[in-house]
Amino acid sequence: MYDLLIKNGKVVTPDQVYEAEVAIQNGKIAGILAVGTKVEAKKVIDAKGKYIFPGAIDTHAHLNDPGYEWREDYEHGTAAAAVGGYTTIIDMPLQNDPAMTNGKAFDAKINKVDPNAYVDYCFWGGLIPDNFDDLEELNEKGCVAFKSFIGPVSPDYSSLSYGQAYEAMERIAKFDGRAGFHCEDFSTIKWQEERMKKAGRLDWQGFLDSRPVIAEMLATVDIIEIAKATGCKAHICHVSSPDVAQKIKEAQQEGYDITAETCSHYLSMTDQDVLKNGPLFKCAPPLRSQEEVDRLWKYVEDGTISGIASDHSPCSYDEKYNEILGNKIENVFDVWGGISGIQSGFQVAFHEGCVKRGICPSVLANAMAKQPAQAFGIYGKKGDIKPGFDADLVIVDPDKEWEITEDSLYYVNKISAFVGMKGKGLPVYTIIRGQVIAEGGKLVGTKGFGNFVKKGEK
Repeated sequence: MYDLLIKNGKVVTPDQVYEAEVAIQNGKIAGILAVGTKVEAKKVIDAKGKYIFPGAIDTHAHLNDPGYEWREDYEHGTAAAAVGGYTTIIDMPLQNDPAMTNGKAFDAKINKVDPNAYVDYCFWGGLIPDNFDDLEELNEKGCVAFKSFIGPVSPDYSSLSYGQAYEAMERIAKFDGRAGFHCEDFSTIKWQEERMKKAGRLDWQGFLDSRPVIAEMLATVDIIEIAKATGCKAHICHVSSPDVAQKIKEAQQEGYDITAETCSHYLSMTDQDVLKNGPLFKCAPPLRSQEEVDRLWKYVEDGTISGIASDHSPCSYDEKYNEILGNKIENVFDVWGGISGIQSGFQVAFHEGCVKRGICPSVLANAMAKQPAQAFGIYGKKGDIKPGFDADLVIVDPDKEWEITEDSLYYVNKISAFVGMKGKGLPVYTIIRGQVIAEGGKLVGTKGFGNFVKKGEK
């Protein structure tokens, strides 16, 4: 007798969509059965008319725990992920206190967050100028990649110069790790910001002009070249521009292990949202034009993009509108940058891709499950619907209409640029290792059920 049988649904793999039944035993996928196969199970879910996706992996989330729990914590952030269809998150090392840049900080973080996680989770290790000697230890503890900035960053973290990135990637290559970068050229942005301020251009167009695509392009191309020179695997975070994606595609075609992610907001929102609505839509890189949004989807379809992440970057209402840590917001450059989207990303991607653009659901299974799992070394445990894999599944009702409201959000701060967005196609079940964690848009799982997942773990 199986523990769980999901019957009558359409199984979505990275290769095809087909009718089948999914049998689950001891937290693993035990079999993919023909429709109507006579088997017994302790629990049965009828998925008639619905898609059965592999659980989505959020390759880029800031849960701010420990240290800044007033922005977001693991209890709320992973609850939101579960309801939204992300069954595994890869948590960033910054906006933590302390930032997770050494083994001691790693141990303190996992002890703090593990009792509160609803979904499975991985860690990005920190990569800053003074922790190169700690990278191998973080890798041994299970970090799936190492995050740095080629661009401005908050005061509690530090950017790398290109020379420092070269040395770091030499070291990371020795243990076959992956280095991930926020790619916006530091000098370009700092100069543009000063230009805007001197000209009195403290409005939202001034902000957009301070972070042009060329800044993202310069940093991305340079990191790709350093990756080629060092033999280090690289990951380009939150790609906003299709022209940047093309450079990544060309490196991939040359045989280099360069992966990349985009975010649901870069696939659904535009610069006009920033100009019209302001603070909630401020992020870095900034939102681009509608034409660029449409072209960026092509790189999701062709497999260049290995992740549709949330880049969940929560903050308080005051940080967007009133003050930041006691300092009054004087202009757009002072506004906290970041969009909260860990609960909304999957449904937005489904609506924008499958409903609005007619993209095959397999594209999302590839971009949000298989390729992220492969990029971060957890494929075989996560990322697909195959016997032996963890039974991480998202059942999506393609006809379910939705509107994102503040009341529906599980965040500590119930503010998001996605509030008010409407669409069709909604996760109605989220299943992690065979257990139903969310159902009908509500959290039903147990806090602490989420497990830490190491690179290479089966």
